[in-house]
Amino acid sequence: MSTEEQPLATIMGLFEKLFFKSFQTCLLAGAAEPIYIPAGVRVDRQLASEINVSGLAEAAAYHRLFFRHDYLSSALHESAHWCIAGEQRRAQLDFGYWYSPDGRTEQQQQLFEQAEVKPQALEWMLSVACGQRFRISADNLASAHGESRAFATAVSEQAQRWCDRERLPSRGQQFILALAARFNCPDVLSQHHFRLDKLG
Repeated sequence: MSTEEQPLATIMGLFEKLFFKSFQTCLLAGAAEPIYIPAGVRVDRQLASEINVSGLAEAAAYHRLFFRHDYLSSALHESAHWCIAGEQRRAQLDFGYWYSPDGRTEQQQQLFEQAEVKPQALEWMLSVACGQRFRISADNLASAHGESRAFATAVSEQAQRWCDRERLPSRGQQFILALAARFNCPDVLSQHHFRLDKLG
């Protein structure tokens, strides 16, 4: 088992322990592209081909949250999206979001960054909780519009607010605290972890 597979197996196991019984949701590896598939939903042939996971044509009795291949950072990022998504979002394929692919215009990139502040702030907190490095992502490699300083600042400020005065999403808090206990990070909600100068 590789050094990344060891914490990944622990993270997946904790997610299942916390959320499978109460939310019927399973965190799964191995997809070419990440996707959330609610219980009872069948994926069409074209999308199944893009995701490249067998068995998607059959509806499952539980919700499936797929992350890319066996990438730990993808597991944390998709978990963050799920922890933030409300009940209506969790009833929709991929939370009902329309994805704008790599190569976005500057305006599309600004909209992407606005939507990604909270998920990436929560991903950062999950990363700290399990002792993994966090890298902010503009997810727009084909464009000259990389992540902006304003985006990085917004992500940092959101994480710090969650440490201080703003209530964390409840499932996010559960997962952070469980990971912190397992990976021995007692000060996981300390603001110093989430200063802008920690990104890099």
